[in-house]
Amino acid sequence: MQELKRQFAAIFRQITQHKWAWPFMHPVDVEGLGLHDYYEVIEKPMDFSTIKNKMDGKDGTGYRNVREIYADVRLVFKNAMKYNDERDDVHVMAKSLLEKFEEKWLQLLPKVMEEEKRQEEEEAKAQLDMQLTQEAVQTNKAKELRSELNEVDMQLENLRETVIQKCRKMSTEEKKNLGTALTRLSPEDLCKALEIVAENNPSFHATAQEVDLDMDAQSELTLWRLKVFVQESLKAASRSSGDMGGNNNNNNDDNNNEKDNSNKKNKNNPKRKKEICDALAKPAVKRTKKLPPNT
Repeated sequence: MQELKRQFAAIFRQITQHKWAWPFMHPVDVEGLGLHDYYEVIEKPMDFSTIKNKMDGKDGTGYRNVREIYADVRLVFKNAMKYNDERDDVHVMAKSLLEKFEEKWLQLLPKVMEEEKRQEEEEAKAQLDMQLTQEAVQTNKAKELRSELNEVDMQLENLRETVIQKCRKMSTEEKKNLGTALTRLSPEDLCKALEIVAENNPSFHATAQEVDLDMDAQSELTLWRLKVFVQESLKAASRSSGDMGGNNNNNNDDNNNEKDNSNKKNKNNPKRKKEICDALAKPAVKRTKKLPPNT
């Protein structure tokens, strides 16, 4: 591009050194010539001295490419032809110089187009390289983050194992109570509890149609994890029930008689009471789940 600017500068000198170039060398003296309507007709005044100063500018205000210079040189002649009548000398001089300028520009244009194509390819390549570099940086960051997370997981697992080893073993009574508490979980929470068992027991199938959970066969880690999960789940369920109960106070009054009658029946039915006690006393949890038919 610098070489093209140098070649264009040679064309520019030839035009500015022409004997008819003098009216366009400096800005139009609007006040001195009494051209009161000049700025109403001409939107963007332009002259050769302004172009020359901008071509020499090295503070970032100069032309970026030769097409910008070409446009301003052309504007000088177009302004003169627009403001002055066709029979006016300035109009004729501007038209003649414009034709000479266009001829020389057409000779330079193929090189300009070739350079522009090369720059576009370079910019596209630079943009692609930058994108690939950014993607590589992000990939490396992701790998480092995954590695750090894996390390944290390992540390947490080791810490959990250490805590479990230092904890006392769960008693038979605690296992029995845990088994009873599992029966009070919602179906969704029960599924999560069985998944906890399956994590440390590969032979246990949490999604089978029928599941037998032997509390004595579970590791201490599994038992304590189950206990924490069950406690938190039952607390959450209790809070949820309390909120629902607060909204149903009006309905409770209407159902008091019916509940009293039902409680009396249960108290007076020893067989039913024995069945409930036996079910809660079991140390194992058995869950049967229907699976959708195979399609």
